Amino acid sequence: MNMIEWRQLSVGMRPVPEPVATPVIWSAAFAGALLLVAVLNSLGGHGRPTLALIALSLFAAVLGLCARFVAAPGTAVLCWLFLNAFAIPPVGVLTWAGGRDGTWLACLLGATVVGTACARVVNARAGYRRITPRDHG
Repeated sequence: MNMIEWRQLSVGMRPVPEPVATPVIWSAAFAGALLLVAVLNSLGGHGRPTLALIALSLFAAVLGLCARFVAAPGTAVLCWLFLNAFAIPPVGVLTWAGGRDGTWLACLLGATVVGTACARVVNARAGYRRITPRDHG
């Protein structure tokens, strides 16, 4: 005779967090990149694009943690605009230097996508653990 073993799946269903709306992410990217570049410039980082690129890439990755994948290109472009126009001389002039700016855009886009992918993996694993029965034996 087989016995039925009852297992509690979870105490309560907690939904997987929903990503933040794309316009909100882009607004945060605009305001955050502006503030970040302004702070870096005031601390003597003006004319040091590598430092600004690293800071903006980290910022883009953090924004990616709560964004959808479709927000990544816009987030990267907004961060690049502030990097290009205000972190390198001449200030306020938007330029395009093929190799350099293409690399910067790719770096910022990659950082945003990596942040978003990490968040999706963490959320998926957490969701899986919520529905997988725990072994109480």
